[in-house]
Amino acid sequence: MASTETAGHSEAGKLVDKAATPSDIRGPAERAASSRSFAAADVVLRFLLFASGVVAVVVMVTSKQTELIPIPIPPFLIPRPAKFNQSPAFIYFVAALSVAGLYGAITTLISLFALCKPASYPRLLSHFVIFDVLLFGIVAAATGTAGGVGYIGLKGNSHVQWRKICDIYGEFCRHIGASIAVSLFGSVVLALLVLLSIYSLSKRIPKHSY
Repeated sequence: MASTETAGHSEAGKLVDKAATPSDIRGPAERAASSRSFAAADVVLRFLLFASGVVAVVVMVTSKQTELIPIPIPPFLIPRPAKFNQSPAFIYFVAALSVAGLYGAITTLISLFALCKPASYPRLLSHFVIFDVLLFGIVAAATGTAGGVGYIGLKGNSHVQWRKICDIYGEFCRHIGASIAVSLFGSVVLALLVLLSIYSLSKRIPKHSY
């Protein structure tokens, strides 16, 4: 009887020890190193988001060109400017990318702080991932909207008799296209930030063996 109880306690102790110290739970030093690596990647991506937002806004707001447009009455040619603020889609684009640039600057500084103190990084991630997803949707929508208007300016639309303008305002269209391309890069950066945050948070979830 005593031998049976001793064997039972011994087997139960082994199960408890195995559950308490699974082989896949990493040590504190390894977790700290992993957090530091994720924080470093986070800083780089957030700086790229800041840079892409600033560049996209600057290129868009400087997209002004004036050309002489023929008219059927004297003087037969009149100067007509093309500016970004003539299109609501481009105004929304500038507003969205301005917010993205400001958000990138603020979160870059916060991520630098987290890089110095890796223990605070998981808590910051839980807040960052929410705002990253929201901003990703805003920037992606702004990029798609501006891209649609830019495509009409480049190709026109024969079904509704919308004439293309890029054959007249070539420099203006090049600015628009470059700004949209940079914004698309910023959208990719935001998508990578969301994936990085989710992956980093998933690595913090302990795995137990039963």
